[in-house]
Amino acid sequence: MFDKLKSIEERFEEINVKLADPSVIADQEQYKKLMKEHSEIEEIVEKYREYKRYKKVISDAKEMLEEKPDKELRELIMAEIEEAESGLEKTTHELKVLMMPKDPNDFRNVIIEIRGGAGGDEAALFSGVLYRMFTRYAERKGWTYEIIDANETELGGFKEVVFSIEGRGAYSRLKFESGVHRVQRVPTTESSGRIHTSTVTVAVLPEVDDLPEVEINPADIKVDTYRASGAGGQHVNKTSSAIRITHFPSGIIVTCQDQRSQHKNREKAMRVLKAKLYEIIQSKADSEYAENRRMQVGTGDRSERIRTYNYPQGRVTDHRIGLTLYKIDQILDGDLDDIIDALITEDQARKLAGA
Repeated sequence: MFDKLKSIEERFEEINVKLADPSVIADQEQYKKLMKEHSEIEEIVEKYREYKRYKKVISDAKEMLEEKPDKELRELIMAEIEEAESGLEKTTHELKVLMMPKDPNDFRNVIIEIRGGAGGDEAALFSGVLYRMFTRYAERKGWTYEIIDANETELGGFKEVVFSIEGRGAYSRLKFESGVHRVQRVPTTESSGRIHTSTVTVAVLPEVDDLPEVEINPADIKVDTYRASGAGGQHVNKTSSAIRITHFPSGIIVTCQDQRSQHKNREKAMRVLKAKLYEIIQSKADSEYAENRRMQVGTGDRSERIRTYNYPQGRVTDHRIGLTLYKIDQILDGDLDDIIDALITEDQARKLAGA
């Protein structure tokens, strides 16, 4: 590992020199490529340099011990060695994590689909709650989001909502949200005060506009236009701007009616279609590497029950890692980092154990 780290550090210095070269700065394509590579290895290089600093502190301190210092100085040196060794152990672990093979999709933007499951109107209302949770999380991260398609209910929720989130590392943070989210609460429509259990399905897909394996043959699709409509069948506009794309080989159908522009709706629908086709490709690949999937936190399968939101108890429980937090209001307001960080840590631990 350390030979590889040395090579990465040398490459980092080489990129720094190139980025200061006026001819490289003038070539925007090359400059962007180098900046991307620079950002991808910067954290590894900084951590490796921290590792080397701890090693030097320990080496220098041990040399001082060989000079047989007095008792007071010896105690200070020993304390310094102990502190540096603790830092070295922590840094070594962090380097192992950083050097693990990366999910090639981690840097990508995401498309999220939220669908009401069991529970009728209550499930649709909670779909709206989860949509707000994810978009509030995006706002906290400084990311942007945009609705692609939405099927609203008269009570204000969504039977289904599809939206994109754009921002650095969006997929790496949100990929563990795929699965069944269960809510336990007294619905606003419930007069007797009984607690109902409803479910909502979430699918998180990486955006893959640039991948050659998801090129779509125009002969394989049918594009229909129709009038966009809102809750209760009310027309959003009077032109046929909504788009429905049918992909014959897979049977996938995607719709988009968010924009008044037919062209923009088609563009958005194609983005969703590509993400869904890539999901099929990934599923086939994953089934060939079942052992690798077993080591991951959860399967990423949209049918896996992953989390329960219990309103009466103010509790959110993630079933994959047994984590329970009593701060449901903050979590539903987009404060997801505690859950996401715990999921990522557990995922890394399992992968390191299986390495």
